[in-house]
Amino acid sequence: MSSIQIDRLLDTTIKTGASDLHLTVGRPPTLRLHGGLKNLQTKVLDSEDMVSLMKAITPERNQQELQEGGSTDFGFAYGTAARFRVSVFRQRGDIAIVCRQIPNKLLTFEQIGLPEMCRELIRRPRGLFLVTGPTGSGKTTSLATMIDYINDNFERHIVTMEDPIEYYHYHKKSVVNQREVGGGLDVPTFAEALRRVLRQDPDVILVGEMRDLETIEAAIRAAETGHLVFGTLHTTGAAKTIDRVVDAFPVTQQNQIRVQLSTALICVLSQVLLSRIDTKGMVAGYEFLVVTPAIANLIRDNKSFRIDSSIQTGKKFGMQLLDEHLWSLYSRGMVSGEDMIDKAKNPGDLRDRIHRAGKLVGRAEFDTEDVSAD
Repeated sequence: MSSIQIDRLLDTTIKTGASDLHLTVGRPPTLRLHGGLKNLQTKVLDSEDMVSLMKAITPERNQQELQEGGSTDFGFAYGTAARFRVSVFRQRGDIAIVCRQIPNKLLTFEQIGLPEMCRELIRRPRGLFLVTGPTGSGKTTSLATMIDYINDNFERHIVTMEDPIEYYHYHKKSVVNQREVGGGLDVPTFAEALRRVLRQDPDVILVGEMRDLETIEAAIRAAETGHLVFGTLHTTGAAKTIDRVVDAFPVTQQNQIRVQLSTALICVLSQVLLSRIDTKGMVAGYEFLVVTPAIANLIRDNKSFRIDSSIQTGKKFGMQLLDEHLWSLYSRGMVSGEDMIDKAKNPGDLRDRIHRAGKLVGRAEFDTEDVSAD
């Protein structure tokens, strides 16, 4: 196959249900499938292939950005089958491309296993709902599911600010306006989008990324003034998320922010993604903190180190610790011990728990009889 066609590659990505398509010089096109990388049975890509693949999908404006800055990001709809979020960048003087597949079909709460309590919390008229986790942990999917639920069930004006827009939402019971941040389309920065949003009569605001002090400050202010604000951060765990928000501010403002957070924050949903071993596909592990009066006091008094034990005792509010949820996925045979430990907050504790249950982690999960008891 002399020239590689982008359409065929994107079709294969959709057909196999891969999450990403990687294109780079010196390797055949590669799919990320159920967390692992699989080469496609085609030719190894060279510099010329990469230039023509890039030109086939990259808008003129983004080609210029690539030329000037060495990288560019954009989203595009591939017929009605799917949308892709694309990152094009230079490496060793050549071009590399990563296409992330954004399914057109939005999932339900049950399909992605979101805590039941989320339904209750997103009915609230005001407050800050944080969704956190490392890159690629499914934050965007969880948020899209919650926005879709509001859109289906309530009359709200929803304004999202995203970089780039991934899931498209259509007007149902709600009016949904989606603003793309950066890239010269709708609005230059998150901070600017947030500065303008309060004049747009929103009920629900989604801030794709709370990257800087100005954005975090504006999101908290919007939550305080009677809006339901969804925001994302790249932190793992609820307590760490609260520390990260507070630490973004100068020391002189931190007490003030703790007080504001203690009243504005509704909950923190922190998630990680694991490969399933019982079926194909992925499953999310969640930590869920609901801000009760007791937890609000801990935030205000700078005692976030005590939050984990409050989550443990807050099961009746639907709270759960990440490691507890990971352990339940492992106990049900859905994920491997290795993957559970890799994604855990306290890997040592879970390793001990596996050993106490008389099992071993790693390759030894499969060949226990060769291990001598000490």
